[in-house]
Amino acid sequence: MNMLISSFMFIALFAIAIAHFLWAFGRTWPIRDEKLLAQTVVGFKDIQSMPPKLASFGVGIATFTAGIFALALADHDSGGLWLNLAGLALAAIFLARGIVGYTPWWAGLTPEPNFRLNDRRVYSPLCLFLGLGFLVLLYLRLA
Repeated sequence: MNMLISSFMFIALFAIAIAHFLWAFGRTWPIRDEKLLAQTVVGFKDIQSMPPKLASFGVGIATFTAGIFALALADHDSGGLWLNLAGLALAAIFLARGIVGYTPWWAGLTPEPNFRLNDRRVYSPLCLFLGLGFLVLLYLRLA
């Protein structure tokens, strides 16, 4: 069961990482217009362009690394305490992002309509599921 959960988590995180790597290299996939892409995936008020390419690259690396950690947590015999602590930290990060996505504060910070729609339907729920996934992997690992 833990391999199934970690595999699905890795696939989602890998897909997110690939999108960020594409943006880091100047691609605007899946939206051809950079301003509309920024409004859809970043959402900050009056945003005109994507964040710096180095930031997208960093998020891509971090997301891919989180996926590797999800796979590693499925192995009961490796990593020890440090892997467990990393899994707990990743769970906290994803759960916090998922919860914050439903707050009025976040809605005020990211008012772009395309982002608001995607955040409530995709981004925040995905973060909540990933955070819960890390917690379940930790539970299965320690049980």
